[in-house]
Amino acid sequence: MPQIGIHMVPGRIRRLAIMVLVATGLAAGPCGRGTAEEAAAYTVEVGDVSGKVGEHAVMQATLRIRVGYRILKGYNNRLIALSSWDDGVDFDLKVVPATVQDEALVFAIGLRPTKPGKHPINGVFRVGYIHGTDDMSMVSMRLIANVTGTE
Repeated sequence: MPQIGIHMVPGRIRRLAIMVLVATGLAAGPCGRGTAEEAAAYTVEVGDVSGKVGEHAVMQATLRIRVGYRILKGYNNRLIALSSWDDGVDFDLKVVPATVQDEALVFAIGLRPTKPGKHPINGVFRVGYIHGTDDMSMVSMRLIANVTGTE
């Protein structure tokens, strides 16, 4: 029986396999301390975006810090690993830095729909917080949203 190398798998299937592996790793949660406290530190606010195919649009994602926590401002809070499941969206940056506004982390995600229709996107927030006087944590959280390309 012939063996198939990864280079022989079509690009779309290969990307899907990679996304499943990444999502599985994120679903397992970070190693070490319990994740219930880490998940409680921030709430994620993001809305879907529509834009004409080929035209620039901006999706805003906001992470609000909960009471009892503080943003770790010295950390490189960022959004990474942005991707579109069907290659229907191009992103301006590979790494989107956060800005601090009213005790929240705000991410302006520049993008451009490349095809008409609804395109699922995802990414990973890497952010830090302080709890109490000396408990610092850096965590990963998922971004899941949709971009709709119009004609």
